[in-house]
Amino acid sequence: MTTPPWLEEGSNHIWLPYSQMKTAPAPLAVSSTFGATITLSDGRELLDGIASWWTACHGYNHPHVMQAMKHQIDVMPHIMFGGLNHEPALKLAKRLANMLPGDLNRVFFVDSGSVSVEVSMKMAIQYWINKGVKGRSKFVSFKDGYHGDTLGCMSIADPEEGMHHVFNDVLLDQFVIDIPRSPTQLKAFDAFLKEHKHEIAGVITEPLVQGAGGMKFFGPDILRNMCETTQNNDMLFIVDEIFTGFGRTGSMFAIEQADIIPDIICLSKALTAGTMPMACAVAQDHIFDAFLSDDFDFALQHGPTYMANPLACAAANASLDLFETEPRLEQVKHINRKLKNALTPMQSIKGVRNVRTLGAIGVVQVWDMKDVNWLKNRFVEEGIWVRPFRDIIYLTPAFTITDDEMDKLTGALARVMNEWSKL
Repeated sequence: MTTPPWLEEGSNHIWLPYSQMKTAPAPLAVSSTFGATITLSDGRELLDGIASWWTACHGYNHPHVMQAMKHQIDVMPHIMFGGLNHEPALKLAKRLANMLPGDLNRVFFVDSGSVSVEVSMKMAIQYWINKGVKGRSKFVSFKDGYHGDTLGCMSIADPEEGMHHVFNDVLLDQFVIDIPRSPTQLKAFDAFLKEHKHEIAGVITEPLVQGAGGMKFFGPDILRNMCETTQNNDMLFIVDEIFTGFGRTGSMFAIEQADIIPDIICLSKALTAGTMPMACAVAQDHIFDAFLSDDFDFALQHGPTYMANPLACAAANASLDLFETEPRLEQVKHINRKLKNALTPMQSIKGVRNVRTLGAIGVVQVWDMKDVNWLKNRFVEEGIWVRPFRDIIYLTPAFTITDDEMDKLTGALARVMNEWSKL
């Protein structure tokens, strides 16, 4: 395969994500994307099974999103949000508030999912400070959880199984516990919150699916019980819908399936349909009201340079248009049926531990991943882009993927997994 000059010349100057640079295989050179297809610089095409880390919900280069962004580039690609505002941001904030339940009305824009979680943590801690309550600065989070790579986010991730355990000695001390799945565990969770109430600012969880922690599922009843128990103990309940938001679990937001209203919700990834980095933390009115004062020290001291970037807001507004005008949630239901039919038989493959699906998420969990690089290479040879990690091989395709593409994706997965079982 011919290596493009830009790849050869630039490879010695980049630092790749989640990679041991000494041993990591060379990344593939991409020249273009469209729909569910990634085209490599050597002309090969890969069917994307994970929608660029779950972002490209409408597929790549959707014409409506592209047109909205092209218009915004001509008008105003960026303007600072300090002391100024603009139509794309205010329109988007109103639309998000109208979509979310209850009085989740105040949208704080940032530029990445990790930062939205950091902001939610700052909001929760300062909420109590502004109310004159001292000492409530810790968070309860859950094992197998992941909320991002910044320092605050790392502190609420699983300290043993998570990818950030090398930082354990320098991270903030938090309460990372098991998800309360049974009535007995829920009672213990309630007792734990009561015992540590004077220390806890809030409880944070990924709703229904713990994504980067291994695509671990739990039911709406469990989420509802967690939320009610937290709020009954006068603590803030924060949900991280960075992965689950915008249709991925089968409803527009995962919280809808549990019929809950968190105090703060974090959104990102599919927010801009896989085009621009953007995120937000959306707070209930009572959170926002605690920051109102004649004293400037009560204000939330946070403001990314590219906060509410107009180009990203234009992409997000166009994405919401598509959710309103095209049958995305019906497509998710259809994808779920396809995933169930194709993945369930893989349960019988030697070495497969569990197969599970939810919305447009399909997971094959194994007992021992063996050679993950072998798997990755075989998937590429089969013409699909799938990224196994930990003990799972997962599919999170674009909602617009065709039946033929789904059949190609799951057929290739089945062939590779059968080969893998014989290693």
